[in-house]
Amino acid sequence: MSEISIEQIEQNFAEINPPLSKAEAIFEANRCLYCFDAPCAHACPTHIDVPSFIKKIASGNLHGSARVIFDANPIGASCARVCPVEVLCEGACVEKPLRHKPIEIGRLQRYATDYAIENNKQIFQKGEPNGKSVGIIGSGPAGLSCATYLARLGYDVTVYERKPLAGGLDTYGMAEYKMPQKTSLDEVEQVARLGVKFELNCEIAVMQNPPALAGEQKARLVKLSANFDDSDLLSKHDAVFLAIGLGATNKLNIEGEDLEGVVDALHFIERVKTRVWQSVPLGRTIAVIGAGNTAIDAVTQAKRLGAERVLMIYRRTEKDISAYAYEYELAKKDGIEFMWETVPVAIVGNSHVESLRLRKNGGEFEMPCDLVILAIGQQKQVGFLQSVGVETDEKQRARVNDLMQTSNPRIFAGGDCVNGGAEAVDASQMGKLAAQGIHFSLTGERVEFAGAKVAPIEKTPAH
Repeated sequence: MSEISIEQIEQNFAEINPPLSKAEAIFEANRCLYCFDAPCAHACPTHIDVPSFIKKIASGNLHGSARVIFDANPIGASCARVCPVEVLCEGACVEKPLRHKPIEIGRLQRYATDYAIENNKQIFQKGEPNGKSVGIIGSGPAGLSCATYLARLGYDVTVYERKPLAGGLDTYGMAEYKMPQKTSLDEVEQVARLGVKFELNCEIAVMQNPPALAGEQKARLVKLSANFDDSDLLSKHDAVFLAIGLGATNKLNIEGEDLEGVVDALHFIERVKTRVWQSVPLGRTIAVIGAGNTAIDAVTQAKRLGAERVLMIYRRTEKDISAYAYEYELAKKDGIEFMWETVPVAIVGNSHVESLRLRKNGGEFEMPCDLVILAIGQQKQVGFLQSVGVETDEKQRARVNDLMQTSNPRIFAGGDCVNGGAEAVDASQMGKLAAQGIHFSLTGERVEFAGAKVAPIEKTPAH
């Protein structure tokens, strides 16, 4: 339990990038030069037509602005809050070197998408039914994106999600001061209004087929839910899209790792997302192992919950951290302590964490702490992938071709299980490309959505 008040915690978790007022949005939109070559749009993985949506804000056409955004990125409201705009669209803005202040593209994108969501604007409609069905495993950014575009093409789409809420890491894994859970759930609702069905609390398991039945299909994908259904998803649907993300957090493989008081960062952040502050694991001194963006989210949120001392411990040097520079600056402003070139060798305690044994410069020492948070990356889903006949590459990622098609021609994949872990906007783009690829594979028709290349005329499955 934190010793600071709930009111103070709420203040600590206020959005770091609050919404623009109408006057602020119009002023900022009119700063834009509407560049013909639009380096900002090229820098966006979903290639949103940034000058177009900003110009529509300047003219008061917020519905049209939101349409431009959601046409290229179905999770445009989430990305407006959590995208690393400093290194993407805003990083490419020509105003950045000219005036040392890029156009606030992220906040303008939020202004337009918030208008659409808050006013229940139905931007797109479900396409005329085409008689074909697609199953999507995973409801994160890649899954929601793929579902959106397929629904617009007239597919019957079902999304299978093992958690009680849809949205993946946008719902469960984003720092609360960046984006509240409601934003992600609002986007899920937008997808549902296109006729996409969501089956929640639904685990998908792999069951190997008996040799007598095995042909090209070596295994069945079956639902494990309250009402067990052993029907095969590959029999139920014309194609399946895997948006399964990554697996469990990696282990340190050191003594004491199973003690109470050792948690993984995603579990910690998931508890924060509930905003039931008393349920979040906390301690007076918290050690976070790792130096990526998830580690930054963990240390900053732990500090804002009222921990007296929060340390980020990393085995390499400061210049080797994988977190973005602006994230690192945020942690420094929050008073986080950093220990570089320091390696955990044991977690010490009887039943609960009492200290962390560390090695630095060849010597060992103990640092008292009562909570250890692991933010050292996630395991790949190689076992699941290979069990359904999906080939993986040397980094244990699903191997796909330009259609996002795997070595099993009826299974497509995208998001973190393909790229190994990237931004939500990258996953959204992969979902878009997969929808184009699935449609081409099933119908032979090429379609092109905003900000995506046309599917090739002929493409063999990935090998």
